[in-house]
Amino acid sequence: MVFGKIDYINLLPFHVFLKKSSLPSAFKRSCEHQKNVPAVINHKLRKRKVDAAFISSIESKRKNITPLNVGIVAQKNVKSVIIKEGVSKKDPASATSNMLARVLGLKGEVFIGDRALKLYLQDPDAYIDLGQTWNNKYHLPFVFARFCVNQHQRFYKKLSKKFVQQPIKIPNYILSKYARERGILEKDIKEYLKLISYTIARKEQKALFIFLKKAHQLQ
Repeated sequence: MVFGKIDYINLLPFHVFLKKSSLPSAFKRSCEHQKNVPAVINHKLRKRKVDAAFISSIESKRKNITPLNVGIVAQKNVKSVIIKEGVSKKDPASATSNMLARVLGLKGEVFIGDRALKLYLQDPDAYIDLGQTWNNKYHLPFVFARFCVNQHQRFYKKLSKKFVQQPIKIPNYILSKYARERGILEKDIKEYLKLISYTIARKEQKALFIFLKKAHQLQ
């Protein structure tokens, strides 16, 4: 079994969950070997080079992929998916966020992930938070990614269900490591993770339906 890993802070709780789990060490090592940005992981899942991953919501509608009710969700603001108004420029690492900017009628340069979080924290007034803008317009959370599977569905369904059922505490040494590597203060990482949830329930399903419908109209 091969899981595609996106090494962003918003999935840090999931990576800690995997690290602490009793899963085979070979499986845990395979996650590190398949580590990449969302756009590449999307492609790998589509080509069946990995059998499960958190992938862009816009990609989760593909017929040969089974989406689960687990994902990366922002209830309101998100800080790590932002746009700087001006000349349009997509973030090559993302598919959903680029489309979200279009759905919201915003033009500018899109930034996602840890780089975006760092930029936003340095100068929040210079950027528009796409999660907050979506919530202002639709009064719904936004689902940026979904846990999707193309093989070993029973295993991954059990794994993802277990993840959302238990609170995950990030060890201090891991927080410190990410803070050093990403140039983001530990306290800011903790505050940021409070904005992220992982269960796709009724409101999240409704938001996803609206987004995918509007995205389809633009394609």
